[in-house]
Amino acid sequence: MLKIGVFGVGHLGKFHLNNWKDISGVELVGFYDPNDSAAEEVEKKYGLQRYHNPNDLLASIDAADIVAPTNHHFALCEMAIKRGKHVFVEKPLANTMEEAKKLVSITKEANVKVQVGHVERFNPAYLAIKHMDLNPMFIEVHRLAQFNPRGTEVSVILDLMIHDIDIILSIVKSDVKHISASGVAVLTDTPDIANVRIEFNNGCVANLTSSRISMKKMRKIRLFQKDAYIGIDFLDKKTEIIRLKQAGDEDAFSFDIETPHGVKTIAIASPEIIAGNAIKDELTAFRDAIVQKKPVAVSEMDGYLAMEVAHEILDKISKTKYPA
Repeated sequence: MLKIGVFGVGHLGKFHLNNWKDISGVELVGFYDPNDSAAEEVEKKYGLQRYHNPNDLLASIDAADIVAPTNHHFALCEMAIKRGKHVFVEKPLANTMEEAKKLVSITKEANVKVQVGHVERFNPAYLAIKHMDLNPMFIEVHRLAQFNPRGTEVSVILDLMIHDIDIILSIVKSDVKHISASGVAVLTDTPDIANVRIEFNNGCVANLTSSRISMKKMRKIRLFQKDAYIGIDFLDKKTEIIRLKQAGDEDAFSFDIETPHGVKTIAIASPEIIAGNAIKDELTAFRDAIVQKKPVAVSEMDGYLAMEVAHEILDKISKTKYPA
């Protein structure tokens, strides 16, 4: 039985607690949170033991689930890794690039599993196209959210856009060539809305827009590649594929169009979306990586690379001069 301890039982931490209780093969040992009101609520609702010292909880577990605010990620991760504990840590991996670099280094030395909580990797709409041969040359992304004071200790880049940065880096098998970005702080001290263009060495271009001050919610990625368009709606869990008809598209809606090179048959398909709980699935994958001794789904290096791009974006925004 894998012994798990949760560090941080705020809004997202409670989701983790609920899901760990439904995952077989694990024992939820207890939690650590310095916030007395949050801790009392969890003790009462879940009947879980509260640890007042993170080291005491670490001594009792095999793996730490770190759902604390970003500025506490490094200290808790370092403490756990140096004690030989496996770690699941919410995105972003750390608060600074220096912290992230050190976590990558000590993880390698400790030979433990570290998984970063880029939960969109487990979104059913994204999983529906995992089998496809993806080679996009243009990507359009919109991630819009209504304002919520929770999570504003970091910019919209590290709060929202980093989800899409991770997805794009997992799809585009090429190094980043150039980044241009602009962003504005509206309601907080860090950018609340940003637009970014990422150019890759293979010619792919990704345009990303993220806002946490929108009137409506949106989480969409559109991929354009040779002979195909793929639209992924992470919010409504829908995926659409429009492409030149090929084997396997017999059940798809299709129609002919006249082109300069003759008649082409276009197929429109909506892959089957298998309903799932993305948070439960990512935690289960973390359990499996430990128990079955296999690679984690989203490694500390994946988390580092997403942070590296995110921080370059923040650097570009900070150097943008606006007229007075």
